[in-house]
Amino acid sequence: MIMPEVRKFPFMPRPPSREIALNASILDGIQQTGRTIVLVCVLLASGQSLRAEEPVAEWSPPEDVVFTARFDGSEQRYVLLQPKTFDRAMSYHVLIVLHGHGSDRWQFVKDQRGECRAARDAAAQHGFLFVSPDYRARTSWMGPAATADVRQILHDLREKYRIGKIIISGGSMGGTSAITFAAMHPELVDGVVSLNGTANMLEYAQFSDAITAAYGGTRADKPDVYRQRSAELFPERLTMPTAFTTGGKDQLVPPDSTLRLVKLLEKRRAPVHSIHRPDGGHDTNYDDSRAAFEFVIEHVLPAPK
Repeated sequence: MIMPEVRKFPFMPRPPSREIALNASILDGIQQTGRTIVLVCVLLASGQSLRAEEPVAEWSPPEDVVFTARFDGSEQRYVLLQPKTFDRAMSYHVLIVLHGHGSDRWQFVKDQRGECRAARDAAAQHGFLFVSPDYRARTSWMGPAATADVRQILHDLREKYRIGKIIISGGSMGGTSAITFAAMHPELVDGVVSLNGTANMLEYAQFSDAITAAYGGTRADKPDVYRQRSAELFPERLTMPTAFTTGGKDQLVPPDSTLRLVKLLEKRRAPVHSIHRPDGGHDTNYDDSRAAFEFVIEHVLPAPK
């Protein structure tokens, strides 16, 4: 059995990066804060049901929120899940979840695959608000319109609720979009979970027609748009806690650029957690996904008093 390569580089003065074997005990020692977080997550493109525990808290019925995009005046949507104990007078952190290529805002809300369950369970356990945007739906890749929509959603959430920390995450196109948005707008993000994403849109070769449409042109036409969305080129902006999962045999979104970014962040002594499965493909199981979320949450939330 081949064990995953797990690289954890936490805040100083904790020990430097080290290789460890991943197992269920990783989650056992994590302190629970009792605070509420909103995570922004992006879902993986491929669909495979994976084992997960039952949700640890109940949600109110999902709210399908409609808004007018300031970018172009179009009607856009996101899904909001609130804990049944939601109290508008309380302060909440936010988890935003971004779906994968070919999907929409309902993927992380309804899908039973491991990545989606892990996101919902982490949000539920820590009392998060859970926000799943369309961000221009099935072929987004965090193009200019999607970027503007996510900025607007974060602004509107702060206008409507008492918001604390914001974590953005997702998988595949969503994982790519999460780390892309964080590199473009580090001032808006407190943590990132990127599952099976790429960190370099200048070299990424899949889904070229969809990406060309989302970015307004090819790499030759719009080199700056592609460069701005290549997080590997901007490691100095990623000072917030980040977690990445990758598969060595992933042909849909190869792991190379993400693994290079991890090394750059380690050299900068940034708080980064990497789970790489050499035999893994284009998915992340429940336990690995949950470990990635818990690493970021542990480092983002204020220490309990």
